[in-house]
Amino acid sequence: MEIDARGSEKSLSFCYLKIDNIFCVSRLTREGSGSLLLQMKKQFEDHILEDGFFGQEINMTNFNLARMNMFLHNINYNNFDIKRGDTLLNPQHLDEKPFDAIVSNPPYSVKWVGDEDPTLINDDRFAPAGKLAPKSKADFAFIMHSLNHLSNRGRAAIVCFPGIFYRGGAEKKIRQYLVDNNFVEAVIQLPDNLFYGTSIATCILILAKNKSTNDVLFVDASKEFKKEPKNNVLDPINIKNILELFANYQSVDYKAALAGNDVIGSEQDYNLSVSTYVDKEDTRDKIKIDVLNKEIAETVSKIDHLRSEIDKIVEELSYGK
Repeated sequence: MEIDARGSEKSLSFCYLKIDNIFCVSRLTREGSGSLLLQMKKQFEDHILEDGFFGQEINMTNFNLARMNMFLHNINYNNFDIKRGDTLLNPQHLDEKPFDAIVSNPPYSVKWVGDEDPTLINDDRFAPAGKLAPKSKADFAFIMHSLNHLSNRGRAAIVCFPGIFYRGGAEKKIRQYLVDNNFVEAVIQLPDNLFYGTSIATCILILAKNKSTNDVLFVDASKEFKKEPKNNVLDPINIKNILELFANYQSVDYKAALAGNDVIGSEQDYNLSVSTYVDKEDTRDKIKIDVLNKEIAETVSKIDHLRSEIDKIVEELSYGK
């Protein structure tokens, strides 16, 4: 059983899970229940809880629902600390030590104060990039928030609106910071119509601080889905295929492409869109020119023969008169 709620897309909220120093960041807005946090927990059932679950929600109703779901999923009160507040402007868990795993589904292109507050550029979360996320699009503010909490051996997986990977201005500057410092491990293009309330084909941004190469893996998983009446879903086979592409970390025709940070910067101007690197398979019927020319020649020959026969018939009819 899991309690949910609707209609809080404007709230800025995260929740955190730490299992053996594993940190889960989940947006508590779509259903207000911390479902991503609880799904993350299922992947670590065999691990020993070190410090428990940490969360933050700006909406009072969703804040209470998230806490209730912790109890409904047999999480002891001593093992979670979900607080109420604005994640970007009033973060509640900055004193926690860095985490080894982070998952996040922040609100897409939500507005925030941005550079209207001149003190934010000095915030330890945002200062390294030298730019704040635009006031009308806080996506990279959430990304930098997650990166700040990530340990030197950690990995973060963040669901993102695709526009952040190619837009210019401040967002390009932040992408440049992430690429030049070798924090971007992969970008995975998901199918459209996966999430409640939006049909947008979102992406997963994978960040890491311990990469062994200076490459980024781009995965096109847009066709990895099962069609359901109301939306698309990722079934176990789809998930397995995506995970294998990521684990193998190599180029696969029409599915994955490995690009060096230098190429991303110098040749692609820090564009991180999957479609820039992974070619779409041409499923159109291939035409063999030699065969086509032969067929045309045969057709022309038949037409000439028919014309000759028609001319003979016309001539006979004319003499018949």
